Amino acid sequence: MASVVAVKTEKRPAADSQDADSNAKKPRKLLPSLKTKRAPELVLVIGTGVSSAVAPQVPALRSWKGLIQALLDAANDFDLLEEEESRRFQKHMQEDKNLVHVAHDLIQKLSPRTGNVRSTFFKDCLYEVFDDLECKMEHAGKHLLRSVLQLMESGALVLTTNFDNLLEIYAAHQGTKLESLDLTDEKKVLEWAQEKRRLSVLHIHGVYTNPSGIVLHPAGYQNVLRNTEVMREIQKLYETKSFVFLGCGRTVDDTTFQALFLEAVKHKSDLEHFMLVRREDVGEFKKLRDNMLDKGIKVISYGDEYADLPEYFERLANEICNRDVSTNGWGSPLQTEEEQQNGFNTQKSLLQDYHS
Repeated sequence: MASVVAVKTEKRPAADSQDADSNAKKPRKLLPSLKTKRAPELVLVIGTGVSSAVAPQVPALRSWKGLIQALLDAANDFDLLEEEESRRFQKHMQEDKNLVHVAHDLIQKLSPRTGNVRSTFFKDCLYEVFDDLECKMEHAGKHLLRSVLQLMESGALVLTTNFDNLLEIYAAHQGTKLESLDLTDEKKVLEWAQEKRRLSVLHIHGVYTNPSGIVLHPAGYQNVLRNTEVMREIQKLYETKSFVFLGCGRTVDDTTFQALFLEAVKHKSDLEHFMLVRREDVGEFKKLRDNMLDKGIKVISYGDEYADLPEYFERLANEICNRDVSTNGWGSPLQTEEEQQNGFNTQKSLLQDYHS
């Protein structure tokens, strides 16, 4: 992954250098309806694209297929599958079967019960796949995580479909403790939805550090789905806040995401959410936009390359957080001198981190 290009102040080129600068890439403009949001009005949805940008050398972070292949390789390394079973899983991968179902079947195979005891083979494979993530994080990806953390500390909520804890690892190095939540803890999920646990990351499929909480299909979350109070609070978020999808390909098609946020929410096209995507082929971009509108999602481009996302999102986070620093509450008058100094110190710390 290429390093992010720092934002530079644009200057009018001199006549003799105009040709040389004519091909310089201009930063993508920030959409007014997005950049004027306040951090507490946002829910950031983190997909595999973010994790793969942070640690691109880890295949399991790049896609569902990469994760299943990594688990399958680990299972074979530990001699946990019969040859015929291994070939069958590999065939399903090559045939592009429903990958969630393939992953579910593999997890079940690696979690056999003996009496009332469930084996820890799946846990062993997970730790093998996600071993030593801290040392595999790259500079450009850290810029992206820093912007996410900046918005979290200003009041944004964060959920992810990823199993990794890269954001939590990064935050710990910045002196901020983030809690990893999964849907098996109804009480904490309710508190998260009620904005009482802002510095928590909700992993809707689970997190690898708690294998027992990993579930790939809504049927595994029957307790949460039947708990009307929890579901009401979760779905209220989609109706009252703006979701910002980062590094998400088919998250809105994810069955768990649909069960939590989409199925019971009416009049979605009246809502305002945002999906940041790379601007590839014009036809595909337009098709994606059209398909998202009925879910209340504006699809916008952060640039032509994946490497453009950290720089774009950094500008967006700074725009939002700087406005929050200079206003109090719901856009009321300027903060007190002490509050302004605290805000200045936060920005100063972020700038120091940027140049480190």
